[in-house]
Amino acid sequence: MKGICWLVFFGLALCSCSLEELLQEVPRDYAISGTAPQDSSEETGELFPEEEDAGAEDGSFHGEGADEEETSFLMPEAVRFACERLSEAERVWYYDMERMLGSFGDKVQLDNAGLEAGLEAEDVDRIFQCVLNDHPELFFVEGYSYTRYTRGERTTAIEFSGTYTMDRETAAKRLEEIDAAASRILSGISPDAGDYEKVKYVYDTLIRETDYELGAPDNQNIYSVFVNHVSVCQGYAKATQYLLNRLGVECTLVLGTVDAGEGHAWNLVKVDGEYYYVDTTWGDVSYRTDGSGENGDASYRTEEGQGDAEETDFKVPEVNYDYLNVTTAELLRTHTLGGEVEMPLCTQVKANYYVREKALFSAYDEEQLQELFNKALEQGRDDVTVKCADRACFDAMYTALIQEHEIFQYLPDHNGSVAYAQNEDQLSLTFWVTNE
Repeated sequence: MKGICWLVFFGLALCSCSLEELLQEVPRDYAISGTAPQDSSEETGELFPEEEDAGAEDGSFHGEGADEEETSFLMPEAVRFACERLSEAERVWYYDMERMLGSFGDKVQLDNAGLEAGLEAEDVDRIFQCVLNDHPELFFVEGYSYTRYTRGERTTAIEFSGTYTMDRETAAKRLEEIDAAASRILSGISPDAGDYEKVKYVYDTLIRETDYELGAPDNQNIYSVFVNHVSVCQGYAKATQYLLNRLGVECTLVLGTVDAGEGHAWNLVKVDGEYYYVDTTWGDVSYRTDGSGENGDASYRTEEGQGDAEETDFKVPEVNYDYLNVTTAELLRTHTLGGEVEMPLCTQVKANYYVREKALFSAYDEEQLQELFNKALEQGRDDVTVKCADRACFDAMYTALIQEHEIFQYLPDHNGSVAYAQNEDQLSLTFWVTNE
């Protein structure tokens, strides 16, 4: 691989404050509110009677330190995939964190109902990760800290605080930049387009407008993609999620590993009612290949019509479709699932790129191949990719098209060189004419 794709690391600061003696002075019918009372004191451990709920789940709540005149940063179209897979008690804390972070608040006391249901401080990190996984628009959130109040061995309250990479004013200005860039991109596709067309459009556009760069600033969030146009895997995946959610397509962030345990991020999408995996980062050819052909990367060569193939250095197609709407079985050839919630088993292939574009081959079929090249020519495309259903088909296509040079009979101009890429993990071959 060209480089390691770093996943964001969220800071954790645990302050276990034993306030047994002080808490014993508080009447036992007092409870900590799910919101943070302005007059509570961390230093003394004083608690105050439960207050009315300060807001609903629509992001209207503002935690301590937030200006109530300000609008929430939460995106109305956000899909709460991870939230929906939490228990009822976990969702109570999820909404507390979501409202506070979305309003750029300072801190909130997590609802006591969570503690009564058996949640503990150890659950904070997992629920926090679920909030961030569902909300790519929280680009300014760096991590969190919490304070745990105890009476003896029993946790009586947990106060949660967000940590941010910038102040509220800067975040608001950056959000305007993000919205402007996203609106420009979304204007390029009809809202009446189908799910498949929306997913493919977002995939193509982000790849063409973004360069993979390991040291890119803000590379763990969507600002790096929409404004800076350089990012790493988490930036690609969160930008994909952000755009598709705004287009009304269910899309969530997936975290895991690839190759020898390298951290990686990609997406789960729902197309026409069925789930598929999408890896926009691996669709960017410049990230996935270095010409070596190792670790599942494609290898690139040229054919002159006669003679041996030779490796060369030349421009290659920008987009690779091996990871556009794939099944769990295909994904697991190169990826390992991780994350905080269980992912569904993806088995459908109707929306897979190669199935949808009639580029999936079960055998070497000259008529099907010619139709594919004709279609590319009509669309003004200069490259064609085919995928094989099994290894036997791949070997037959490779032998006929490359070793026996039959690729030239499908091209309108037989005079140039033909470059090709092969991905043996996904059993695909890409061809294009080059004059280099």
